[in-house]
Amino acid sequence: MKQTIRLFFVALIAGAATLGGYKLIEEDDKAIFESQVETPNFIPTTYTAETSALDIDFTMAAEKTVNAVVHVKNTTISRAPTNIMEYFYGGGEPRAMVGAGSGVIITPDGYIITNNHVIANASDLEVTLNNNKTYKADLIGADPKTDIALIKIDADDTLPFVPFGDSNEIRIGEWVLAVGNPFNLTSTVTAGIVSAKARDLNEFDSNPQSFIQTDAAVNRGNSGGALVNIRGELVGINTAITSETGSYVGYSFAVPSNNARKVIEDIMEYGDVQRGILGIQGGTLNSQRAKALGIDDTQGVYVAGVEIGSGAEKSGLKEGDIIKQLDGYKIGKFSDLAGYLGSKRPNDVVDVTVIRNGRQRVIPVTLVKLETFEINDLGLEVKNATREELRVLGLKNGVKINRTLNRDMDRYNLVGLIITKINDEAVSDIDDVKRIMNNRSYGEDIKLTFVNGNGEVNTFIFR
Repeated sequence: MKQTIRLFFVALIAGAATLGGYKLIEEDDKAIFESQVETPNFIPTTYTAETSALDIDFTMAAEKTVNAVVHVKNTTISRAPTNIMEYFYGGGEPRAMVGAGSGVIITPDGYIITNNHVIANASDLEVTLNNNKTYKADLIGADPKTDIALIKIDADDTLPFVPFGDSNEIRIGEWVLAVGNPFNLTSTVTAGIVSAKARDLNEFDSNPQSFIQTDAAVNRGNSGGALVNIRGELVGINTAITSETGSYVGYSFAVPSNNARKVIEDIMEYGDVQRGILGIQGGTLNSQRAKALGIDDTQGVYVAGVEIGSGAEKSGLKEGDIIKQLDGYKIGKFSDLAGYLGSKRPNDVVDVTVIRNGRQRVIPVTLVKLETFEINDLGLEVKNATREELRVLGLKNGVKINRTLNRDMDRYNLVGLIITKINDEAVSDIDDVKRIMNNRSYGEDIKLTFVNGNGEVNTFIFR
């Protein structure tokens, strides 16, 4: 009996040991398997920790914006000739033509920002809010160069508006919403990302642009509408698309809000736009230009010349400097520089970071006012000459040819010359140019007397 009990306990202990060993082995295998699951060598598409950052809610930005974006209707009156005499001498039956676009309410008392091309040549402006209320609008001012205009309505109630954001702070890849009235619909919202900044659509034009490029869908009627960030802040005014069909195909462009805001503030305070410039000539660096100049930098703006009497000259900028930053913002190309300065005014001080002889330095530059006038009949833009520029050439008066407005005038190499007379009348500033051009008879020849950089006097007659 005792032997039987002893054998039973031995068997029990052996069985327990066997079962315990089996369990231990099973748990060790399970632990190894789970460890492999926790540290995979690939990223599953359903990996929650990675995708949660993309779960962005656009509803708040849309709700803040849609009621502050309006429909703008522009009525223009044109006269179509009905016979050969009216064709040659003018006249004809008046005909109303209606255009449409969008606008953004920026103040609770009814100031609205839109594009200049939306309201150009308007004889009547009408604004419809998202609640279908309609108001007559007055044009406060416009700037064709930036394609920005300011209009106003008088409403009985306080209006919803969109606050300005800082367009300098937006980043490539950041989500944005485009809000406007395409196809005469009420406010419509589309989403996209910032595809590029400081985009210049006219690379070879002497009036550089600096657009925000986005892939948010923008169609006809969106012009003048809002580009907002996910906080509902205005970061751009939708202005253009590139398309062979006239409809959206993937890219749209907006005037940065900092530039648009500065334009309308100038219009409200001064009646026109106050443009501040450094006073340099230069261009964007690339591999070919860097090789030609014998330098290593392929990004930045190369200073090819400094205007006499400008803020650049007075502060010590020199030919050969490479501009890398303005107030700490990277300058990779000329449109970066033009876009940033487009938000500044004369007498503002800008910290210019340059590379000179391989060393970096920061030079504070006080911007000077750009005063220009376009002689459209000649395709020339002139600006007031500085005293220093006149003194160097031994002149008492004159205006400087700032740029050409069309390619036909490029062949004459007139940029930089000083015009001293127009139609034998002395000109001292752009106001003289305006007066002479406005008072001349229709079809009258234009006679320009000018002095070149060598002090030689020449005369051109334009017929």
